[in-house]
Amino acid sequence: MSNKNKICVIGAGYVGLVAAACFADMGNKVFCVDNNCEKINLLQNCTIPIYEPGLEELIKSNLSEKRLVFTTDTDTAVKNSDICFIAVGTPQLPDGSPDLSDVFDAAKTIAKSMNGYKVIVNKSTVPVGTIDKITQIFKKYTTFDFDVVSNPEFLKQGNAVEDFLSPDRIIIGADSDKAVSVMQEIYSPFFRLGNRIIVMDIKSAELSKYASNSFLATKISFMNEIANLCEKVGADIQKVRQAMSSDTRIGGKYLFAGIGYGGSCFPKDVKALINTGEQNNLDMKIIKAADSVNSNQTHIFVQKILKEFNENLTGKTFAVWGLSFKPKTNDMRNAPSVNIINELLKYSAKIKVYDPKAMNNAKDCLSDKVFYAENSYDALKDADALLLLTEWNEFRHPDFEKVKSLLKTPAIFDGRNQYDGKLLNKMGFKYYSIGNKH
Repeated sequence: MSNKNKICVIGAGYVGLVAAACFADMGNKVFCVDNNCEKINLLQNCTIPIYEPGLEELIKSNLSEKRLVFTTDTDTAVKNSDICFIAVGTPQLPDGSPDLSDVFDAAKTIAKSMNGYKVIVNKSTVPVGTIDKITQIFKKYTTFDFDVVSNPEFLKQGNAVEDFLSPDRIIIGADSDKAVSVMQEIYSPFFRLGNRIIVMDIKSAELSKYASNSFLATKISFMNEIANLCEKVGADIQKVRQAMSSDTRIGGKYLFAGIGYGGSCFPKDVKALINTGEQNNLDMKIIKAADSVNSNQTHIFVQKILKEFNENLTGKTFAVWGLSFKPKTNDMRNAPSVNIINELLKYSAKIKVYDPKAMNNAKDCLSDKVFYAENSYDALKDADALLLLTEWNEFRHPDFEKVKSLLKTPAIFDGRNQYDGKLLNKMGFKYYSIGNKH
């Protein structure tokens, strides 16, 4: 195959957009398909529905070079492609399992449009055994040869473009040497400094995504549990983290205590793995514990606020800095800020919020229950305390004298352990963080 591969990506969501733009940037012809006409119209006019550093520039560049096409015409896109990626959402169902209906619908649509041999690549996060079901759909709806591959994504929101262009590893789950060869060829441009493609069986590849995300979620919950113990015994979680991360067996990533993990992946993938265990008569005790600790972490944060204000928040106003579940994204899915704000509202508190990128998305989940400030300092005016909930860079070094002058009472509740508590105490602030006593 030449480096001018023809690729179809079904799904113009977070994963699909990043994959389509990055594959196009490597010289491939890419059709990105979605059944949402409004979204496709916006993308055709270079209006990007998500915030992800570097993504807008990639899309604009490859649209202008005509390597990237956005369309609702799945049939044409499939017929003109050799490789078809499925990158649709798998939202969580009430029992914790993922909703695979969009994955199966995409597979059915591709199968009906087949006009020759194609490699079908599933990038959606799915439980073990899903590729077998996709294979059966293709056998039912097409007589053309095909291979189905599991190729889970490991993109970190806020760093997704860089992750795709310079991946830690690429997992390819396949039972066909021909399909493996195709996948190695399209990913080869991303590994100029060494091949980090790992080929394995399909079921292992399917499980790899859930196992990786659940392990990282467990690290976060573990540190939050240690942080809660630190507060009880008078230890400092920052010093404990420093001691732990210096151990090369442990490392320093995902060891930061805070108000818990959120987003579209960790909460959903943890619950999906628990559900997979239940379906196989296995009690996933460690994963369940990680989920339980995370669910309670925002409540513990609210309890700190209640204690400071003598269990009475009526008439109190709180300024919230940061709404998205993490910095460098506008994603509000499962954001800890939403749980904290909703719990404070139950205590009759008033909330003023500001986020550099997530204000529009926040309005979808918080509606008119809060006041939307024009900037970070506007949110502080006449507030009784500042709550830092997302560690955006612009919040790292504020003018604390100005912060103090705008607040009614100089109190900061730092949900991300971003500030120097001793310094703030000297300045006259009451400072509360996670896993420390100041």
